This record gives sequence, C-alpha cells and structure tokens, in this order.
Amino acid sequence: MKDKGEFQSDAHPMDKFPVRKLEFNFDDIQLKDPLWSQSNRDFSMVINALGVHVPHFERYLVKTMIEAKSKVSDEKLKKDMSAITGQEAHHAKNFLHYNKWLAKRYPKIATLENKARDFFVSHGKQDSLKRKVGYTAGYETFTFLAGLIVLENYDRWMKRSDPVMKALWVWHQVEEIEHGAVAFEVYKDLYGDDEWYRKWMVLAALVHIAGETLKCYTTMTVVEGYWRNPFRGIKKMGFCVYMLCRFLYNALPVFKKDYHPRNHKLVTGKKNAIQIAWRRFEHEGGDVLSIDHDKMARIMGIAKPSH
Repeated sequence: MKDKGEFQSDAHPMDKFPVRKLEFNFDDIQLKDPLWSQSNRDFSMVINALGVHVPHFERYLVKTMIEAKSKVSDEKLKKDMSAITGQEAHHAKNFLHYNKWLAKRYPKIATLENKARDFFVSHGKQDSLKRKVGYTAGYETFTFLAGLIVLENYDRWMKRSDPVMKALWVWHQVEEIEHGAVAFEVYKDLYGDDEWYRKWMVLAALVHIAGETLKCYTTMTVVEGYWRNPFRGIKKMGFCVYMLCRFLYNALPVFKKDYHPRNHKLVTGKKNAIQIAWRRFEHEGGDVLSIDHDKMARIMGIAKPSH
C-alpha cells in the first residue's frame, strides 16, 4: 500500500485532494427509510430531492473537464482537473445506485431522473465549451456551498441519522469542498475576462437546481401524505424553499469581481472540524462507509476506539 504521508490538518482542504474509490451499500440502510435523519427528517427529504439530478450533472462535469483539459496549460490545474473527474465519477456512481433505491419508495423519481439525464446529455452535445465550463462552474458554486453549509449544521440536521446515509453525505460534502475551486479556476483560465457570463451561469445553475429539487421534493411530499393536510404540505414546502434561499444567500460573494472559492467566508472563517477530522480518519485508513454515533465520536477524537 502506497504511503500517503502524514496528514496535515492545517493545510487548505483544496490543496492536493485525493480520489477516494468508495462504494456504499444502500441495502444496509436501517429501517429502509428514505427519511433517514432523525435529527431533521425534512432535511433528509430536501437532500434526497437535491441529489436526484446531481449524478447526471456530475457526468456532464466529467466530460466537460476532459474536453477542456487539453486547452489548459497550468500543470497544477490539470492535476486538479484529473482529481475532480475522479471524485465526481465516484459520486455519480454511488448516487445513481441510491436513486434506484429511492425510486422504490417514490416511483415517479425514476421519470424525473430520466428527464434530468436527457437534459445533461443533450446540453453536453450541443453547447459550446464556454457554456459547458461556465455552467459547470456555476453548478459547482452550489455543490461547494452545500458541502460547507451541511457540515456546519451537522448537529441540527445529521447527528442522529442512518449510518450509511450519514457516511455518504459527509463523504460527498467533504469532497465537494475539496474540489470546489477547480471548475471556477478552469473558467478563469480559459475565459477569465468575461465576468458577466460567469455570473450569468451562476444564476442559470441556481434556477435549474431549484427547479429540479422542487419537482422531486414535491413528488416526495405527495407520497408521504403531507398534502392530506394542506397547511402541513405548505409548511414542508417552506423548508425546501428556506434551504434553497440559504444557498442563494451564501452564494452572494460569488458575484464579486475578486471572488475565489478558496477565500469564501465559510472556508476562511472557523474551519469546519468535521471535514478536517474526517479527512484525517480516512487518510489513516479508517472505514468511512458507515458512520454511527460511536464512530463519529472516534473520528472527532472525543472517544477512544474500544479494544
């Protein structure tokens, strides 16, 4: 086994990030319940709904980075492009499997997912490289922010949750933070003078993400029976809208001329302890495919492993 070297906890999470070939077993989800977070079941539904179309975007991203790589001269950026394609390919693989599991509870999800796939396949063929790189950078703005926001709110949204799903989302959010600057840097390298187009692509991505999430979330609320009481249905929809607005609020720095993901306030402020501890634990060979309460305590260094 190749020596990974010593883990540097003070290193920026976007520096020399690895590709982790992880595969999660969704048949192990406890109670077979898609609303897997006991800390906040509404959060489970929002993040599930958000995740339905994401693997198809991730495949779009992979193809875009491969196409753009030959036009980039910076060797460090090329290495990061290779790393992001590796990470996103494994994200897509796992979330495609999860979507099949999710569709057992919400059959209409399969139809919505197929439409999402067709959208990205079509645009991957017909759009210019500038559009694809700009759109990818815009999308990554929100997957990156989601990673930061979810981990910052771990106790409120995920602390008491299914071990497999907790492990899946912590892994996904950590890696979204790690490669959160790559698509942005590719756009700046190739089309850096066109700031207005970059900002327009951020808005275009937000509209698409919100639309896809709301469609899937609404479908799930119907299956769960929330609309038997209209007031309850409206309340549940309100939480989804709140989450999307929170993403938008935290994206406001993106529209500044001197913006760079490495310098976003959620990265440069108090460093997220979970992403640092998780990266250290995984770096040292820890099993991160299932994380129950006791394992999270060990990851965070507040409990010693039992012998």
